Amino acid sequence: MAAALALLGRAAALVPGAQRLLSVTLSVEKGFCRRISSHERPKRPLTAYFRFLKENHSIFRQKNPKMNNMELVKKMAGAWKELPVSEKQAYEEARKTDWQRYEEQLAAYKAQLTPAEAAALKEERRRRLAKRRLFREKRELTVLGKPKRPRSGFNIFVSENFQESEGVSPTAKLKYLFEEWRKLSSSQKQPYLQLAEDDKVRYENEMKSWEAKMVELGREDLLRSRKQRPKKKTPETVKKTAETVKKIETAKASPRETTAKLKSKKSEE
Repeated sequence: MAAALALLGRAAALVPGAQRLLSVTLSVEKGFCRRISSHERPKRPLTAYFRFLKENHSIFRQKNPKMNNMELVKKMAGAWKELPVSEKQAYEEARKTDWQRYEEQLAAYKAQLTPAEAAALKEERRRRLAKRRLFREKRELTVLGKPKRPRSGFNIFVSENFQESEGVSPTAKLKYLFEEWRKLSSSQKQPYLQLAEDDKVRYENEMKSWEAKMVELGREDLLRSRKQRPKKKTPETVKKTAETVKKIETAKASPRETTAKLKSKKSEE
């Protein structure tokens, strides 16, 4: 079951909307922490800059009705930079007053939590920070042009058959395709598995070039560890693999040979 869910999860990454639907189960777990923290937990006060944006947004909007949101924010950011220090100080003083009140409210809020609720909130914060850190790391790797990971045979099968598959929702389609994949014979799966092997070669070639660039940029921290890199097949390893395969085939053949011998003995009697 775990392997099936893992396959569905990886396939969902190929289909817009499916990832969101498959994350519903995880949302239920997060709901416990959200119920604790949403209603009573004090909100962090705005910074001086964001307070300026909030208080002046409507004024800038009235003066610039044809601007889109991005252009308007850029204009307001420019106005903040040109704002005299004395006027900025007023926003900063308001932030300090709000921050002092926030710390008092937060202390009172934490004091009334049970140990279980406090532990749940701590775990929620840890997960939130980890998620934020992971997002930043992924965004950085995207900017640096890190090659996309190779697809599995099942992933390729899903991407080629998703639109025509049965099911009213992305999740239903993925489940249907998973069952269809399980029904395929080895020979029917072979084209997809071959494409997956080709994609592995593509990935390794692109990763070598990318890692060389990272070394030039001084980002050795982004290189794969030796454990993650594919091992080169030496003549010795190829020989060992062939011997292992032969042993497995012999082990599989042994029960069949025994059965055949018993049948022949019975026929002789």
